[in-house]
Amino acid sequence: QLQLVESGGGLVQAGDSLRLSCAASGRTFRTYTVGWFRQAPGKEREFVAAIRWSGGATSYANSVKGRCTISKANAENTVYLQMNSLKPEDTGIYYCATGAGVIISSMSMARAYTNWGQGTQVTVSS
Repeated sequence: QLQLVESGGGLVQAGDSLRLSCAASGRTFRTYTVGWFRQAPGKEREFVAAIRWSGGATSYANSVKGRCTISKANAENTVYLQMNSLKPEDTGIYYCATGAGVIISSMSMARAYTNWGQGTQVTVSS
């Protein structure tokens, strides 16, 4: 069974950078789409970015486009989310998720993902 472990969150100031990691164990990401979602207190979970392991197609939320980069490390079976120029509104719990057979137009939809990690907290102070 594929297990996901997120890491790299923390408390930073506005303008700082963070790199989140999503490591897989049990199985490889080889046939999956891997997505990052976040949830702020009192708000619904929202899409941040996603990458198809095969082919490397990516998708980003408009709110992070130009500031975030999602990438994969095949040998490490890990997906990274590099976040730059962080803003207080980026605060939330960041979750990594995987989905099989996710079509490109569905990459931003939480319902396309069936396996979720426990999340890592990102707090951006102003």
